Amino acid sequence: MPCPRQGRRAPQLAVLQAHLGVTFRNPGLLEQALRHSSYVHENPECGPSNEQLEFLGDAVLSLAVSHRLLQAFPCSPEGELSRRRAALVNARTLAAVARSLDLGEHLLLGKGEERQGGRRKPSLLADALEAVLAAVYLDQGLEAAARLVETWLSPLLAAQEELDFQDAKTLLQEWAQARRQAPPEYVVLEESGPSHARVFRVALRLGGQTVAEGRGRSKKAAEQEAARRALAALEQGEEPPAPE
Repeated sequence: MPCPRQGRRAPQLAVLQAHLGVTFRNPGLLEQALRHSSYVHENPECGPSNEQLEFLGDAVLSLAVSHRLLQAFPCSPEGELSRRRAALVNARTLAAVARSLDLGEHLLLGKGEERQGGRRKPSLLADALEAVLAAVYLDQGLEAAARLVETWLSPLLAAQEELDFQDAKTLLQEWAQARRQAPPEYVVLEESGPSHARVFRVALRLGGQTVAEGRGRSKKAAEQEAARRALAALEQGEEPPAPE
């Protein structure tokens, strides 16, 4: 028995590919990514569900986000990077991205899941987004998948950098004020990289002495990283270390 929707999905898949900015060599991968297990249960002749792709997409997403975080926060310890990744890669965030792509309207759901509002369920949308990412990875490779993740999450990363920048610098300023010291001074030591991907190196000075350095893709991010390194030493009861 042929799949009841086979051959009728091409226009809908073309719309989604336009939203993604990806043209699939094998559209069958995208079709599978949108095929929920409830639909497969009712239509087993249509092929496998998106569960295996979801499993793979979770790993691809984690790798891409981890790499991006290392670029944005090169001096951050492992624990902090893990917390940042968890804040970015969660069902709420992924579901929001899926809604922005109108992904729910493209899903293949069973009748029961349809009646229960499956197209709006955050967990279902997040899983489908991971499956779509895996489909891109299998069709076009890791670089294409990583570009997609960057498109989806870069605004959240920028907001995270700005928030942490304010927190770290404020805490260090309060530390200096409590000891009646001059406020921390931040000096740009170096700018490198092409114009679209600049990297800044900033020195943090206390009392005229350089005690930490930070790197980032903006001056604010580099200052934040320098303040964080100094605060990490202070939290351990140490004086902020001078750079090597």
